[in-house]
Amino acid sequence: MPDNEAKIATADALTLILHNQHALGAAIEEITKWLSESGVGSVADNAMTAMETLDTNAQAITDAILRIRQS
Repeated sequence: MPDNEAKIATADALTLILHNQHALGAAIEEITKWLSESGVGSVADNAMTAMETLDTNAQAITDAILRIRQS
């Protein structure tokens, strides 16, 4: 596989991982909302921390995708 094709395949795979990150974040956000409304604030706080981690990692994945596609 030529180098460019490998880069495209890698960027495409990372894009799918990024889509998964966003889907997981949306699901955790819904659960967090439900937990907060159910009076389980401490668990909701933990879920928010998990969402922050997903956001941080999603940004890193986005940056990597851009670097690969630009190279």
